[in-house]
Amino acid sequence: MARIIAVVNQKGGVGKTTTSVNLAASLAASGQRVLLVDIDPQGNATTGSGLDKKAVVRTVYQVLLGLGEAASVKAASEVGKYDVLPANRELAGAEIDLVDLPNREGRLKAALATIEDDYDFILIDCPPSLSLLTINGLVAAREVLIPMQCEYYALEGLSDLVGTIKRVRANLNGSLEIGGLLRTMYDPRNTLSQQVSAQLEQHFGDKVFKTLVPRNIRLAEAPSYGMPALVLDRASKGAQAYIALAAEMLAPALPLRTAP
Repeated sequence: MARIIAVVNQKGGVGKTTTSVNLAASLAASGQRVLLVDIDPQGNATTGSGLDKKAVVRTVYQVLLGLGEAASVKAASEVGKYDVLPANRELAGAEIDLVDLPNREGRLKAALATIEDDYDFILIDCPPSLSLLTINGLVAAREVLIPMQCEYYALEGLSDLVGTIKRVRANLNGSLEIGGLLRTMYDPRNTLSQQVSAQLEQHFGDKVFKTLVPRNIRLAEAPSYGMPALVLDRASKGAQAYIALAAEMLAPALPLRTAP
């Protein structure tokens, strides 16, 4: 059974797509069978995996609307060595198109059930909003990975996200748990970063991944080359951080941790 993980934060610019792409590549490099599902209309996880989102004929949009099977829509990321369910701007219309469809919150879950056994990990890159697309990601997932910057406003948004996870678990997906919080764009020279990091550890305990993802130019550059940082520069601090995160996730499994 695959570990299905939604990478979620309603705040933009916290490293969701960077995490999705680089974690997928790091897990694949560790010998895992990985599928990256892009449900963000911006399609950045698609391009970051080396696919041309403008040239993709069929995307996750068709999968959600029942116009295509996930198995036939997925594409291989040659640079990342994992598979991708791609997305582009066409997905922006899904918010309206899904409203009147049956099981509108569970469309992605039903689609992934048909290919789940082909993978060890399925990562879902969610949009930076608590939209119907994000709800589909949360309903399909068993775990939530929350990337967040160590800054004041990130803490405020986190409480809203935890509340949403609780509501989804209560009403739509009783098996949903917080898999972990990932501190991104961390700068140890910044006092606020240190303070927020300490607060996260104090409040969430072992839900906080030990891995710290630093601010790193290679992580920022890699999408412009259409490849994960692991491929662009494996020795970079950013790539090494995601390799460490993959190793942390592949460590002997502990019981999933419930939301506070």
